[in-house]
Amino acid sequence: MNAVRGLALAMMFVFAALAPGVGIAAAADLLLRSEAGPVRVVEVARGLDSPWSIAFLPDRRLLVTERPGRMRIVGPDGSLSVPLLGVPEVHAQGQGGLLDVVLSPDFATDHTIVFSFAQPTSSGARTAVARARLDVEALRLDDVRIIFSQNEDPSGNHHWGSRLVFDRTGKLFVTLGERFHSRDRAQALDSHLGKIVRIGMNGSVPADNPFVQQAGARPEVWSYGHRNVQGAALHPLSGELWAHEHGPQGGDELNRVLPGRNYGWPVITFGREYVIGSRIGEGTSRADVETPLKQWTPSIAPSGMAFYTGDVFPQWKGNLFVGALKFQLLVRLVLDGDKVVSEERFELGRRIRDVRQGPDGHLWLLDESEGRVLRLDPG
Repeated sequence: MNAVRGLALAMMFVFAALAPGVGIAAAADLLLRSEAGPVRVVEVARGLDSPWSIAFLPDRRLLVTERPGRMRIVGPDGSLSVPLLGVPEVHAQGQGGLLDVVLSPDFATDHTIVFSFAQPTSSGARTAVARARLDVEALRLDDVRIIFSQNEDPSGNHHWGSRLVFDRTGKLFVTLGERFHSRDRAQALDSHLGKIVRIGMNGSVPADNPFVQQAGARPEVWSYGHRNVQGAALHPLSGELWAHEHGPQGGDELNRVLPGRNYGWPVITFGREYVIGSRIGEGTSRADVETPLKQWTPSIAPSGMAFYTGDVFPQWKGNLFVGALKFQLLVRLVLDGDKVVSEERFELGRRIRDVRQGPDGHLWLLDESEGRVLRLDPG
C-alpha cells in the first residue's frame, strides 16, 4: 500500500510539472491525502544549507538558522538574504552547529532573539544559548551575550538537543542532549547533560525551579533522564511543556515534561543498543520514572514539533504535529487530554527538521534534505 501511495504521489508531481501554464513554484507542490481532506505542500524557498529552525518576524519575513553556522532572512517571495553578521563561532561537526532560534516575547519592542548552538571549547564543545538584538535591515546581530552554557563539554559530535521554548511567564526552557558517550550523566543532578533546564532571559535561575533548594543539584534543572530532545512546545491549554526525544534503536518518546521528574534515560527505556540490539538499563518502566505518552519503535527520529491551534485546518485543531528525519515523515497525533488516541503519517520523502505553526495559521516545515522552507495549504 505504501509503495502504491508513493507512486501515486510521484505521478502527481510529474503531471503537475508537465502541465502547461504551471509556474515553477506550483510545479514543486505536492498533494497529500489526509483524513481531513487534501493538503498541498507548497515550496516557499530553497537554497538553504541544512536548515534547523524557523522563526516568524512581524513583517512576514522568516528568520532561519543553518546548522553550519549561518542565519538568513527569508522574504515572502522566497528570496534569501546574505548570512547575518555577528553570529558567534559554532562547532559545526556531526550533529552540532547552529540550532534553534526564537523571538523574545517582547520582540516588538526589544528586537531580541534567543538562539542555541554547539559552542566550541578548549576540550570539546557544549550546548550554549545566546541572546542578541536583531537588526533586520542591517542584517546583523548586535549585543550578543551568552546566557547559558552546559557545565560539561565532552568530546564527540552527537546529541546537543536543543529546542528553546518560552513559558507563559517569560522563562525559557532549554532542552539539552546527553552527548551520547556520557549518557549516565543524564541521571546526575549535578550535570546539565540529558536535562531540560529553565532560566530567565538573562540566564538567571527562577526561584520556583524544582531543585533550587537541593544540595548538589544544578538549580537550572527542570527535568532529567533525557537522551536527546529535539522537539518541544507548550500545550495550548495547560501551558505545560511537552517534548519528544530520540531513542537509540527504537524507543523515541513523547512526554509531558513536569518539574523535577525523571524521564528514565539510560535506566528506563524502550530502546535497545545499536548493532547488537541488547537491552539498555533495567527495563521499560519503574515507579519513580515518568511513562511516555507515546513511544515509537522502530524509531522515526523525531525532530520539530508544534500544537495546531489555527483556523486554516479547523479539523486539526488541538492536534500535535511531529517531524521525522529517519522515516522522512510529518506525523499528526490526535489527542484526548493527555492521551494520544490516533496517528496519521504523511510521507514526504524528505528529512523534516522543524515544524511550526505560523501567525497565518498555516503549518510550516523545514526540509533539511533539500534546504527548503515548506508551507501546508488546504488542497
